[in-house]
Amino acid sequence: MDRWYGKLLGLVAGALLFRANPLFGAVIGLLLGHALDRDMFRTRDREDPYAELGLTADASEAEIDQAYRRLMSQYHPDKVAGAAPELRARAEQRSRAINAAYDRIRVLRRR
Repeated sequence: MDRWYGKLLGLVAGALLFRANPLFGAVIGLLLGHALDRDMFRTRDREDPYAELGLTADASEAEIDQAYRRLMSQYHPDKVAGAAPELRARAEQRSRAINAAYDRIRVLRRR
């Protein structure tokens, strides 16, 4: 079921903020509320560390380690050391995201 409270909050806030043209404000607020309801402003790395590794939350320790090693061997910056700077930057960014997800899973599993 679709959430509705972001749309309602955006509608009211937009109408109040744009008192000179409340219809315009209501439409803008409704669009922003829809984006909030759909989690369009959520950053990917905070969303789900398991999804970053291509796993679900019920994955075993062995599956987590295997996925981490597979992805790091694929995206490690040393693998693309002689490639174009854009590729190296993308590999570094992806490996940072993989490491952050793996570390976050480790912290979650210790609790």
